[in-house]
Amino acid sequence: MTRSAASTLFGSERRPGRRVVVTGQVGVDKKPFLEKVAALAQSRGQAVKLYHVGDRMYAEAPDVRPGRILDLSLERLNTLRRAVFKDILADIGQHEYALVNTHAAFRWKHGLFPAFDHDQMTALGADLYVVLVDNVDAVHERLTRDHDVDHTLKDILVWREEEILATEILASATRGHGCFYIVARGIEDNTLEALYRLIFKPDTKRVYPSFPMTHVMDLPETLAEIDAFRRQLTEHFITFDPGDLDEKRLLFEAGAATQRGERAIEVQVNGRSLHFDVGEIASVAKDIDAQIYARDFKLIAQSDMIVSFIPELPGGKPGLSSGVERELQHAYETTREVYVVWRPAAAPSPFITETATRVFSSTQEALEHFHAKGYIRELQQSLFDPRAGKPRERGRFG
Repeated sequence: MTRSAASTLFGSERRPGRRVVVTGQVGVDKKPFLEKVAALAQSRGQAVKLYHVGDRMYAEAPDVRPGRILDLSLERLNTLRRAVFKDILADIGQHEYALVNTHAAFRWKHGLFPAFDHDQMTALGADLYVVLVDNVDAVHERLTRDHDVDHTLKDILVWREEEILATEILASATRGHGCFYIVARGIEDNTLEALYRLIFKPDTKRVYPSFPMTHVMDLPETLAEIDAFRRQLTEHFITFDPGDLDEKRLLFEAGAATQRGERAIEVQVNGRSLHFDVGEIASVAKDIDAQIYARDFKLIAQSDMIVSFIPELPGGKPGLSSGVERELQHAYETTREVYVVWRPAAAPSPFITETATRVFSSTQEALEHFHAKGYIRELQQSLFDPRAGKPRERGRFG
């Protein structure tokens, strides 16, 4: 069956606009996040229809107690889902922009199973498939607060990886290359804007901000520079910021607790104070590191360009971490545009200059270049160094 024939069969003839499928593991709490995206669009004059598949399935089955729908037999669960998607397909053609909040896979008492039907997803013909992710401790907090689900931190990491893979496979099978994105909840104002622009301003350049993280944690002035760099990129681009998903802090806090001889740490998560067993965190350290490594490369792959910020550390040493070097090399080898904001007084090495599309001496200089290339329409002139409070010298490496 062709895609157009499937659309006609299910009563969903295509109209101008965009249809977006948003997935995410249980505990990411997609519904309030997507309602904020819809509200943001509404405030800017863009109407968007939001379909919550889970809510609609419960409405179709009033006999099912809240939080227990996954305990149904797979046969009834699939029948409910198909009925809900049939209604969505019959209605969605009336709306220019639509968001479908659903899942790609579940791991439950039935084992691991898909949460979609290929024929209905083909009929839907989504333009974008977005998987929403969040920190493992944030997901754990919501699972303990809102769901009666026995789980470990390892379970959460496995479920997240399965949801990402299932969504990517679904996107590739129904739409093809270039329509799948990973978006972190992170700092919501920033990531709300990223998803809004993906939907309503798809021509906006997509950027992966690269910067050192681990070995600048105790340098507040350097962190302030990095944060200013991240904010400026977020203001102008769709940014897939690796710092929006920060699970390494759990490992650092657990390591510090171990040195103090403590067996648990207390962490503020989603406004609540939670205790985590140090041993359990240590047991998933390799999993966290492996997912960071793989996910960051996926974020680079879904970007048009990488912009890396290299600060000057105390003593004049460049703040160039091995992670940033690897990201730059990967971006170069995957033919992304590679830009470097080099802050140290010492000139960058050939390992930077030979793989970079261009090297700048300040974020402002980089933004002016992007403005000249047409990547940015409006540019505020703010040439001040956040550390020194005075204009930086410009053009040393450009």
